[in-house]
Amino acid sequence: MATSRVPAWLRVAAALFAVGWGANQFAAMLLVYREESGASSEAVTALFGAYALGLIPALLVVAPISDRIGRRKVMRPVLVLSVIATVVLLVGGDHQAVLLLGRLAAGVASGAAFAPGTAWVKELSADGPPGTGARRATLALSAGFGSGPLVAGVVAQWLPAPTVLPYVPHLLLMVLVLAVAWNAPEATVVRHHDEARRRSGVWEAMRSRPFVLGITLTAPWVFGAAATAFATVPTFVDIGLAPVAVTGALCGLTLWTGVAVQPLGRRLGDPRLVIGVGLAAVVAGLLAGLLLASTGQAWLVLPTAMLLGTAYGLILVGGLTTVEGLADAGDLGALNAVFYSLTYVGFGAPLLSTLALRHLSPEELMLVGVAVVAVTAPVVLAALARPAPARR
Repeated sequence: MATSRVPAWLRVAAALFAVGWGANQFAAMLLVYREESGASSEAVTALFGAYALGLIPALLVVAPISDRIGRRKVMRPVLVLSVIATVVLLVGGDHQAVLLLGRLAAGVASGAAFAPGTAWVKELSADGPPGTGARRATLALSAGFGSGPLVAGVVAQWLPAPTVLPYVPHLLLMVLVLAVAWNAPEATVVRHHDEARRRSGVWEAMRSRPFVLGITLTAPWVFGAAATAFATVPTFVDIGLAPVAVTGALCGLTLWTGVAVQPLGRRLGDPRLVIGVGLAAVVAGLLAGLLLASTGQAWLVLPTAMLLGTAYGLILVGGLTTVEGLADAGDLGALNAVFYSLTYVGFGAPLLSTLALRHLSPEELMLVGVAVVAVTAPVVLAALARPAPARR
């Protein structure tokens, strides 16, 4: 298939899909490493969240660079780094230090890809209605996040070499994506070469009321909700049948639900309404988790994952659309980087939950989450109701 026949935005979206796959395939491996190496739950959960340590600095450093020099020059080495990160995880086995290195490399690749890639998709989607680029980027990322652990979980459960073979599908996928995305075209966008002006524009958007009180208070729920669904809630019950595959399937269900609700986000239109419905889904998902913990009915993990996946998808697309409205074209990569950094704060939720469960019951933990949403939601919706001041 000639790559010239593939829409330009789709070629970049394929790159986001593949990097997202590589970033989240580790989620299905948590039980594998506990069983194979005897690592504690806290150690494995820390490995899962450690990738944010590489991701957030890469987001904040690389995205502004892409605003100046263009997206393709940034994305090419990032795709190569995603391959390297998976190779390191593949050879890591039960060596915690090697696995940590692989997770950090995956985090750097993700951070360097997500904000510039999202901005690139948006720039190549300029012929669509407002929000088209944000929805396309969200769809690609969510599909990658969900597919990686789903496939890795199935491979690890039923094929030999459970610490090696689960990473092979991502390497095969990257071969295809490198061919498709390597020469994806740049959009015609005026780049800021005046660094002081660019920083001033980003800071102006960041200190606006919609960003400070709207984005900052909701963005951590993007991955906080998703990670709670597949890393915390399943620990409330005993999943005895094919636990590795079930963990991967729950992760896939959560994140693919986030994909499936994208049309709802498009129909709702107003980012404030999209985020509001997303926060309501957080509350519903946490209450479903509370019911699961109090009754011990394992089947409740399914609706809990779907509700929290709905929250993930809607808050992500609502946040990206809000950011798109706040940023100038030349600032979009940098402002997306700040937004994604805030979303990845939520990856600390499983570790915080593990520590909190030493002192709280699962039911109390879920109620704490509900209380946080109840307190912040009115502030968020009021802030998003006010338009940001006009940019210079």
